Amino acid sequence: MARLTLYFGAILIVVGSYFFFTTGAAHPTSLIPAWFGMALVIFGALANSENADKRKLYMHIAVTIGLVGFLFPGFMAVKGLVKAHADQTLLAYPAKVHEQLLMSILCLIFVLLCVRSFIAARRSGIV
Repeated sequence: MARLTLYFGAILIVVGSYFFFTTGAAHPTSLIPAWFGMALVIFGALANSENADKRKLYMHIAVTIGLVGFLFPGFMAVKGLVKAHADQTLLAYPAKVHEQLLMSILCLIFVLLCVRSFIAARRSGIV
């Protein structure tokens, strides 16, 4: 799972960097996925430990970061979409909503894969 955490962290860094530079590098908030990705990379690297207790701790921290990365951007994207639909207007910043949705979906996939791995580890008696 630590390797998967590193991959998802790298993907989030790429997403944040892509949206930051394609929007003219004028909106620093578009780097939020990159910061979440950096946190996942750090805890994924720390989870590459032989000590099972440390590995479990760091992976649980990483999945908590992933859960926050799913909930808040997802909520903000849905709020923006609902507001635009209710006002019968176009989105003011469509790239922002796309980035929020993409980050939310990526983090949801990461969390689901981690939960599946935790359940499998519990059933196999490893934990």
